[in-house]
Amino acid sequence: MAGPAFRAAAVRVRTPATSANLGPGFDALGLALGLYDDVVVRVADSGLHVDIAGEGADSLSRDERHLVVRSLRTTFDLLGGQPRGLEVVCANRIPHGRGLGSSSAAICAGIMAARAVTIGGPERLDDAAMLELATEIEGHPDNVAACLLGGFTLAWTESGAARAIRMDPAASVVPVVFVPAKPVLTETARGLLPRTVPHVDAAVNAGRAALLVEALTRRPELLLAATEDRLHQEYREPAMPESVALVNRLRADGVPAVISGAGPTVLALAEDGTADKVAAVAGVGWAANRLTMDAAGASVLPLTSAGTDASGAAVQ
Repeated sequence: MAGPAFRAAAVRVRTPATSANLGPGFDALGLALGLYDDVVVRVADSGLHVDIAGEGADSLSRDERHLVVRSLRTTFDLLGGQPRGLEVVCANRIPHGRGLGSSSAAICAGIMAARAVTIGGPERLDDAAMLELATEIEGHPDNVAACLLGGFTLAWTESGAARAIRMDPAASVVPVVFVPAKPVLTETARGLLPRTVPHVDAAVNAGRAALLVEALTRRPELLLAATEDRLHQEYREPAMPESVALVNRLRADGVPAVISGAGPTVLALAEDGTADKVAAVAGVGWAANRLTMDAAGASVLPLTSAGTDASGAAVQ
């Protein structure tokens, strides 16, 4: 049977940074943020060429081991066959190893680009199948759901399949991220978690996670209580003591703050009028950025000759 046909034109995919857990919503809740990676993929006559600019340019592999390439290959196999060659250009702005979903952004970019460059790809691989494939590659659905769908997401697995729903976060909530200089491996952070937790802590987290859905979408005044966590943040303190200390300091000042994903980035869910003041709290050693919420999720965009600034907005 003949393999798939491919488009001659390049495709450009933009994927947002994401913050998972959001305190009590461990491995379930995610938020898409207005900080983006761009990937351009073109089917070539032969070989593989990978170009990387920005984050990871000095450390990432430029061969089949690259996560975007691996995700492209996996998706092409699912769609019926590999192209003769590939050109992949990555403009990375999402910090690596900081709990902002850089791996999910790469995975979703590869899957969406492979689907877009394959003729008939969207019909063969619908959005639900993309989520399942991304979850299979990543290992859990929280970040990839937010990356693909945008907004505020709740993800779960049912009968072995990944599922997710998308909600709109309240317009008054402004995410502020505090990114430290040194990364922490997700494997290291997960390795610190206990196999069992006290029943009372699990009960508190269940209630706070439920409250967080209401707080983040309709009642932001409840965010401080709704972001309380007892399942993972304190257990991870040995790997990121400065991050946990910053979370505790912000919360003591009434600012809803959490470890972003597996850390060590700290995410504050600030009010519009106080976000700039919150961003100035951390001081030396942190890159504090006031971001927007991303509503669109991973998107195929027109190719353009314009460059992009650090947030992913086009500049001439």
